[in-house]
Amino acid sequence: MEKWFGADAAGLGFVMFNREHWAALIVSLAVSAAIVIWRKELRRGQVNRIGRWLLVGVLVSFEITLQLWYVINGEWALRYSLPLQLCSITLLLSAVMVARKSRTLYEPLYFLGIGGALQALLTPSLDFAFPHMRFIHFFAAHAAIIAASIWMTAVEELRPTLRSVGRAMMWLNGIALIVYPINELTGSNYMFLSRKPPSASILDLLAPWPWYILQLELIAAGCFLLLWLPARAKGRKKAAVSGND
Repeated sequence: MEKWFGADAAGLGFVMFNREHWAALIVSLAVSAAIVIWRKELRRGQVNRIGRWLLVGVLVSFEITLQLWYVINGEWALRYSLPLQLCSITLLLSAVMVARKSRTLYEPLYFLGIGGALQALLTPSLDFAFPHMRFIHFFAAHAAIIAASIWMTAVEELRPTLRSVGRAMMWLNGIALIVYPINELTGSNYMFLSRKPPSASILDLLAPWPWYILQLELIAAGCFLLLWLPARAKGRKKAAVSGND
């Protein structure tokens, strides 16, 4: 039980791109692919309602599970347990987005959710290896964030616009402006705004703090534009359909 659920990571250090990491990436991809493949079936009335609320429940349960893990293991602390990492924020907002079929939330979350979760899946800031609960939770939660935006795109037939890229950048910077003072007050490092993460990540390739934050702005804008291109191509064939806010 301790090795699966405990807070001691000794002997369970995560190794990037090992067999378990690749397996987690493949499963994550398969979840979103399944939504795309069965999108027509998932649009049907009762199936759509069940699928949406199941996805909402899964998203919310991941945050509840993480908070319970912190509390049970005596690890809860202001410095790292608040849901203020970008992926925690997008996870909770994605639950609201799917529940309400909200285009207002879809526009930024298509970019923030997919972009942020994809980067996290490829270069995890993670101390626990498989089969620890935190390993499974990490990959499942980030896969669910991506799946939420894929659902809204493939099933609900929403499409981001070029203006959505600008709105996503505004959301990203607005969130950062809220989170950074909290980092200063608590000594935390939410969204990695105060320093680079201790584990390997894309930030290791960038300049020292605070200059890497400016570089990340450019990287984020470039990634968002890349994410917009496939939606733009699809949007040429079919106009966007607005959801309910």
